[in-house]
Amino acid sequence: PPRPGKAARQVTGEAAMRIVAGSHRGRRLKSPVGGAVRPTRDRIREALFNLLAHNPWRDEPLPRNATVVDGFAGTGALGLEALSRGAAHVTFLENDPAALDLLRHNAALFDAADRIAILNCDATRPGRSRRACDLALLDPPYGGGLAGRALTALGRGRWLKPGALAVVELAAKEPFEPPPDFDSIDQRRYGATRLVILRWTG
Repeated sequence: PPRPGKAARQVTGEAAMRIVAGSHRGRRLKSPVGGAVRPTRDRIREALFNLLAHNPWRDEPLPRNATVVDGFAGTGALGLEALSRGAAHVTFLENDPAALDLLRHNAALFDAADRIAILNCDATRPGRSRRACDLALLDPPYGGGLAGRALTALGRGRWLKPGALAVVELAAKEPFEPPPDFDSIDQRRYGATRLVILRWTG
């Protein structure tokens, strides 16, 4: 079933979640528990970042030395995985107070304040960026139709460098139409989850 927006979720405890690879491999992150809460699972993050590391769409592997924006960041698992794997800088976008508390806790475990920015904002209305990114990671609530709005806002707000890649996590059968200036270049299905990879052409 569709999962509710982050603002509707209740943080009821702590579940085991870990960084899969890189300089912080095995580090455990705090995450909410309960049937309504689904941070991107370890195996899906591993599959995603292996795909980006060996991607055929750029001359260099990602996220090494990349600037990254993690929209609908939640616990920060996607962006922190990117940081562990060599991203130069990650900006997290999140506006739910409970999720922000978890995100700040997890980010502090990395002792990398100069490579992390946490913005209390709606990923569909992030404003103008001061740092254009090579990679956008979006894990919006399933079934909410927010991915397209967030991608459009990132493009208009100059969050993306020319040719930047964006990865959107969706429910496997969830309808999704890329907004203008984004080309869908690949998609992969992992059980109930689908990853769509796009290139910014604006």
